Amino acid sequence: MKPKFLLFFITFLSFNLVVVEAKSAETIREDLRNAKNQIMKTLTGNESYTEEKKITESTKTEASKTECPKTKGPTNLRQDFACAKKRITETMSGNKSYQKEKRTDKARSFDEKNNNISVYTGTFDTIDKEGDDQTTLMGVEHKNKDLFRDTWIGRFSPTTGAFVTKKNSIYLYTGIEADYNLGPINISPSFAPGYYEAGDGKNLGSALEFKSEIKVGVDLFKNTNLGYSYSHISNNDWGDVNPGTDNQSVTISKKF
Repeated sequence: MKPKFLLFFITFLSFNLVVVEAKSAETIREDLRNAKNQIMKTLTGNESYTEEKKITESTKTEASKTECPKTKGPTNLRQDFACAKKRITETMSGNKSYQKEKRTDKARSFDEKNNNISVYTGTFDTIDKEGDDQTTLMGVEHKNKDLFRDTWIGRFSPTTGAFVTKKNSIYLYTGIEADYNLGPINISPSFAPGYYEAGDGKNLGSALEFKSEIKVGVDLFKNTNLGYSYSHISNNDWGDVNPGTDNQSVTISKKF
């Protein structure tokens, strides 16, 4: 009987110790809560603490408006970039020097007149041995100043255009043109391959033709130029025949 009694006594004692320990832990937590409440009551009554708390909460509110949320995972990368872009835009919008520079750049880009449109009219096949293919032509051409490239042999830019003759011949071309400025005088040689369709006009022997041209122009008014051009079109003997054609025209160019 003694061993059983001893086991019962040990079990009873352990249970009481657990209960006492649980009560002690609960008592400690209750004491901590009471102490925290007492401290908060004391601080709440302190005006400097209250004012500092308001400032801190205001700062957090402003920061939450501009700062990007901290997200995890690749699925939120787009949201992060959008938020960062918005924050940068808001910051730069409030920067007066940035706004002034932006307005200056906009005005400068408008004044530089990046696009150049030319219209021209003249004679197609000026030197015609037979005398029956000569006719008038009208055309249009475009250049973009943003695509200009300065090199050691000149300033180059792509050029694109088209003309049609009175005999329904059509030529569409795109190539490269150089610009050399001598004060108010501009000299512009160019080379452009293109598509030619004879219509009722001269047969040049191939659909693929090459145009070599030289233009000389003078500035009449601001952003306006009057010029004269002479060009030769041929297929470099790649077609069945290669009679070629020489053309001349008067050109009016306008920058906008």
